[in-house]
Amino acid sequence: MFKDMDFEKDRAEEIGAMARNGDLSKATSQWLLHANSAKYSYHFDWLGLPIIQYPQDIVAMQELIWTVKPDLIIETGIARGGSLAFSASMLALLDMADAIESNTMIDPKKSSRKVLGVDIDIRAHNRTAIEAHPMASRIQMIQGSSIAADTVARVYEAAEGYQKVLVCLDSNHTHEHVLAELETYASLTSRGSYCVVFDTIVEDMPAAMFPDRPWGPGNNPKTAVREYLKTHAEFDVDRSFQEKLQITVAPDGFLKRR
Repeated sequence: MFKDMDFEKDRAEEIGAMARNGDLSKATSQWLLHANSAKYSYHFDWLGLPIIQYPQDIVAMQELIWTVKPDLIIETGIARGGSLAFSASMLALLDMADAIESNTMIDPKKSSRKVLGVDIDIRAHNRTAIEAHPMASRIQMIQGSSIAADTVARVYEAAEGYQKVLVCLDSNHTHEHVLAELETYASLTSRGSYCVVFDTIVEDMPAAMFPDRPWGPGNNPKTAVREYLKTHAEFDVDRSFQEKLQITVAPDGFLKRR
């Protein structure tokens, strides 16, 4: 694919300048506080299903998926299914691009590219909506705690044979649970791909933002990431995403496997 290297150079310089701009960082932090208070991330859909993500992170995941070109995306945390629909639609676009390049037809129901979603409680109305969705043929769901032995066994069985795997962790946000998920699933991430840990932003928010949650500053996905990376040098934090996004729920959460 052709790239305008002058444009890319200018863009990299602009992103670097943003990352060093203290005033912008301060303004962004204030915006995030107000937006989270308004439950900002709950207000968007993807192909008709609530996605419960910042639009900025959705764009970042689009870039990441298009670059990695995974065969399998594993997601812990399903909620209302929008993220599964998003990932499935991106895989459909990858298949379409492959078909155009090879001048062949791909039956979406026979595509090997899949999304595997895991959730401790897939509520009936959400399951019905996901199973009725046009992307449903690409989606497999497993109900159970993401760190329970039987659930883990089912995920590993489903992941057998896939060469390019992308992992997204977005379920229970306590340090203990996320660290257990990292120890369980990050190893499935293929080289050059990512394990994306969502809601690391909790560490940077006031404790008062989470009055009814078991997580908060000092006990959250970011603290789990820091702990995990102490003993897993095969992963690096890719800060290029947060530097250009500025607004993200996953600062220091984009982990790239060498």
